Amino acid sequence: MTSYNGKCHCGQTAWTAKLPEATTILCHCDTCKLLSGGSYTLNQIIPKDDVKVTQGDLKAYVYKGDSGKGVNCYYCPNCTSHAYHVKEAMPDKAVIMTVLLDGGKDFKPVAEIYGKAKMSWEPESAQTFETMPPS
Repeated sequence: MTSYNGKCHCGQTAWTAKLPEATTILCHCDTCKLLSGGSYTLNQIIPKDDVKVTQGDLKAYVYKGDSGKGVNCYYCPNCTSHAYHVKEAMPDKAVIMTVLLDGGKDFKPVAEIYGKAKMSWEPESAQTFETMPPS
């Protein structure tokens, strides 16, 4: 387990996240497209207790996920960078945005989720699942 430092775009908020390995999951869902302005986000699902805010305070809002349950989005109140999400369907887990972690842009993709919403021109980077992988 390695601890990585993360920070928002403006530097007002910072956090640490413990990850079992330096990997990422590409999420192609339509919500991630709206949040990022891109074709996917880079994430890893970790225990919620492995994320700690170390500077500033994150704000939160809730939207309804595919499960029909709420998803709590934690973001910088100044620049709105999203640090992580906690889904009511997985209350003990956090979906950490790996690209905001030190070295995150070099993390290797190990899976792609919500392939059903993937842009037709995107190449496959890792095993792709139509929605979430089977548990």
